[in-house]
Amino acid sequence: MAGTARSRRSSQFVANALLGLVGGAVAVVVWWAAVTLPGSADGFLAQFSPLRALAALPGLVTDGNLFAHIGASLRRVGVGLGWALVVGVPLGFALGRSKRFETIFSPTLQFLRMISPLSWMPIAVMSLGIGERSVYFLLAFAAVWPLAMSTAAGVAQIDRRWVQLGESLAATRFEMLWHVYVPGVASHVLTGVRLAIGILWIVLVPAEMLGVNSGLGYLILDARDRLAYPDMTAVVVVIGALGFTLDCAARALRRLVGSSAGS
Repeated sequence: MAGTARSRRSSQFVANALLGLVGGAVAVVVWWAAVTLPGSADGFLAQFSPLRALAALPGLVTDGNLFAHIGASLRRVGVGLGWALVVGVPLGFALGRSKRFETIFSPTLQFLRMISPLSWMPIAVMSLGIGERSVYFLLAFAAVWPLAMSTAAGVAQIDRRWVQLGESLAATRFEMLWHVYVPGVASHVLTGVRLAIGILWIVLVPAEMLGVNSGLGYLILDARDRLAYPDMTAVVVVIGALGFTLDCAARALRRLVGSSAGS
């Protein structure tokens, strides 16, 4: 019976993957038609065609240090996500655990959450200077809110009977945290991580235009300044592919933790 269920899941995964490839192929055809049909094959729009972007990729790898720029962007995402976890998860615990804390601070936090992270760019540059620190601040500010909100939702939904059981057994605060709260909110935190990664990846490119000399955002600016439009399009495709991969990894991790908690 277990083998049959596993085989059914594998078949469903393959079918979904094939359907996804069909959708991707349709998107590429629409992309090609949008930049080719309005003008000639040698026109300005044709420089953004998928074939020219594909042809530009090898040059970016060999001459443009593409992997070094990818590494720089991933490092910034990791640092921003790390700071967001340090701030957002404890903040979410406090919001979900204390009704008074939520009543006092929730309006202010909701107000700050509604401000676009990119609105802080001038302030970040003036206060932190041009460079890495401004980028880290913008990324962390963008990612902290989904983590805090998801953690708060997880804490609020913990079965109170488990909390009462721990208290009746005279569990210490650390034991309550480790054996009750952490397993109870793990899947919610990972949901917040997935949402945060999506926001980080969107904010990353404009944030990397704040005077840094590496990263995928910088590479787009460099290609624009060189009028290398196929290179610029290729970098956009790389950004999309990496973002999709990160989202898939976050989803897989959440499913793994959810299945472990369920078992």
